[in-house]
Amino acid sequence: MIRVSSIARYLWASPTTTLGLIALIAGSQGVRVRIVEGVLEAHGPALAWMLRRLTLLPNGAAAITLGHVVLGRDQLSLDATRAHERVHVRQCEVWGPLFVPAYLVGSVVAGLRGRRFYEDNPFETEARAGARRRPLSG
Repeated sequence: MIRVSSIARYLWASPTTTLGLIALIAGSQGVRVRIVEGVLEAHGPALAWMLRRLTLLPNGAAAITLGHVVLGRDQLSLDATRAHERVHVRQCEVWGPLFVPAYLVGSVVAGLRGRRFYEDNPFETEARAGARRRPLSG
């Protein structure tokens, strides 16, 4: 049975999820998709290229979460980052359409304070801590 609170979380996060779906469509060539714990996970060659080349991280990202969509380089990346990325899913459910702007502000503030824009972003700090507390699942 679907609960009203679940529907509300999906609706509140839907603007960010839409960004994830757009990215998925852009990188849809050879994509593999599955739903894990109510989250759409996808990987494929075009998505791997995007994650390596279109992020500001020196070596790219293994995975990225946009609402209820997690895009990964490959299945191994999705499995390895699942606990971390699920924290971002929950953050999207809390922040809704404000998640992406808030995340960007977190990076800017970290940079202005002389810290690392990605590693010291409060959203990433929370995701790393949450991943340590939550065992991986398949």
